[in-house]
This record gives sequence, structure tokens and C-alpha cells, in this order.
Amino acid sequence: METHQGQRLLRQGPEPGNARALLILLHGRGSAASEIMGVGPHFPHDGLALAAPQAEGNSWFPYSFLAPLEQNEPGITSAMDVIAGLITEADLSGLPPSRVMILGFSQGACLALEFAARHPGRYGGIYSLSGGLIGPPGTRWENLAGLSGTPVFIGCSDADPHIPRSRVEESGRVLSRLGGDVTVRLYAGTGHTISDFEIVHVNAMIARVMAAGAAATGAAPDPATKPPAS
Repeated sequence: METHQGQRLLRQGPEPGNARALLILLHGRGSAASEIMGVGPHFPHDGLALAAPQAEGNSWFPYSFLAPLEQNEPGITSAMDVIAGLITEADLSGLPPSRVMILGFSQGACLALEFAARHPGRYGGIYSLSGGLIGPPGTRWENLAGLSGTPVFIGCSDADPHIPRSRVEESGRVLSRLGGDVTVRLYAGTGHTISDFEIVHVNAMIARVMAAGAAATGAAPDPATKPPAS
């Protein structure tokens, strides 16, 4: 039985109880926690904790994210439990979900969006880089999460060989309907990768969460957390 509990967890930065915000990083299929942790230096914010869980066998679920849901179980549910556990741990340490962000690439991006759709809450941010909601064509995400204005960024190539543009756009509409503050960006010819454009946009969104975290803790704002002009 596929399970992701008990796999390696990489951390950088302060412990959640001493952090201003937490960024959960979800790697893609065939990748590893150590690889997605490599985006960490692009987000140089004082007080930002990073946590990157490792999928069993380097994949969160075995088939395409567009396959029937039952074919990708128990991988999807197990991955959701890992994410929920990190959020609960942070909350118990004094870091509420409103200062927890989830960033995923590819398969990890699909998980980030699907977690948001299935789990009500106001999170610091959901950042999907080359992904979409999970399920075959015709899947409906009705009466699921209330995201209460959670900022959501969905970035993807306009011709990604693995992620249909139609699912990217559908994911944006669904999460908006579920209460997210959604931004969708389709980039010409970038391919199935994390682009510099996405890093800039996500970094500005993280900066806003960091600024809110500094205000909540009474700490002096770090210069790196000042959002760039939009």
C-alpha cells in the first residue's frame, strides 16, 4: 500500500513556533524533497520556515492527475494527510493556517490545489506551478472548501505537454467559486518548468504574508518582506 507518512521531511529556517510564516514545498513526480527545496533561496525572507516532505517512491500518486481518482489512491489521500499534519503541527506551535503557504510544482502543484479544494480554511497562500485540480474530465468540485479569501496563484505554460490549458483555467474558476482570491497566469513557451516570472509573482505574494506575520508578532519588518510594486 502506497503511503507517504514516515518518509523524510526536510526543513530550513526557524522552527514553526519561532517563524513568521511557513512555506510547505511539494515536489513533482520522479523528483525529491531535496530538489524542490532548491527554490528556497529565491524567497529570502527573515523568519520564513520551509518544510519539504518526501513522497514514497518519489511520486505522490501513480497515474496522471487526470486519471479516475480511485486509480490514484491511496496516494492522494496519504499526501493530503501529510500536508494536513504539517499545518496542524504549525498551528499547535502558534503559527495559524493564515500564515502557512503551500507551493507545489507539477504533481505537487496538483496536490496543492486539490488540498485547497478539499480542506476549508484561510491559508497564507496556495501556489501552483504547472498543475491543476485532480480528476478526470467531468469532475465536479461542488460544495467543498470555503477558502475565505485565501490568495491562490496558478502559473503554467500556455502549451504545457502535461497540463492541459483547459484544466488550468478550470482550476482557477473552481477555486474562485470556493472563495479563493485567484490569479491565473499562462506564459508563452515556458515549458514544463518553474519560470522566473512565477518566482517573481510568488515572491511578492509571500512578502505580503511575511509582512502580516511581522505585524502579528510585533517584530520589525524585514526589508526583504516588502512587496515589490505591482
